[in-house]
Amino acid sequence: MTVPSAKLRDLVEVQDAELVGLARAGSEPAFREIMRRHNRRLYRVARGVVGDGAEAEDVVQEAYLRAFSNLAQFRGDAALSTWLTRIALNEALGRKRRQRATVELSEIEAPGRTGNVVMFPMSSGPQDPEAAAAQAQMRRMLERAVDELPESFRLVFVMREVEEMSVEETAAYLELRPETVRTRLHRARRLLRKSLDERLSAALSDAFSFDGARCARMADAVMARLAAGPSDEARVPESRNDI
Repeated sequence: MTVPSAKLRDLVEVQDAELVGLARAGSEPAFREIMRRHNRRLYRVARGVVGDGAEAEDVVQEAYLRAFSNLAQFRGDAALSTWLTRIALNEALGRKRRQRATVELSEIEAPGRTGNVVMFPMSSGPQDPEAAAAQAQMRRMLERAVDELPESFRLVFVMREVEEMSVEETAAYLELRPETVRTRLHRARRLLRKSLDERLSAALSDAFSFDGARCARMADAVMARLAAGPSDEARVPESRNDI
């Protein structure tokens, strides 16, 4: 079947239902547009399950292959994003089940401090290289902390806080009660806050360092001034009247 070229001029404006029809007809641009629209969500959900970027990419790729091979099964009863997310989620969860048993919540419940998660500002404006490097480092710190959350909590956290799904949507995807989603999110925030506190405390011990070349430069400057002899500005007051 030949796809009318007019329909391929600007697929950004095409609705999902029509896009699926174009993909069924073999339109490569339609396949690419579907992936462009849904890559981020599927990757984030997969990453929330497997906890690894490379494997999450593999999960998303496999999910697309499964979806595109079964487009005839998509009838539009649910949104395309819902259908694709469910396929990616099932693929990710299937991999985890094959790797190890699901962690029991009772084994990972631990006392901790409550509070909001420390979130780092991610400005989209122009930045100097030093600021961009610092921001990337902070983002990596946060991503590692999220990756280390127990799977049940990590997935809920990613879906709710990163992808900004509603409680009801998250509960539907995971086949959980909304109350369970709220509880797991609360515990994920608590564990993440504890992890970030520990990481930041360790980093603070090295903050405002004054050593190496900087320290040597200061010592050289002081010695040079000492060698030049005392000056009025450098004279130490002998009494309060000299101050």
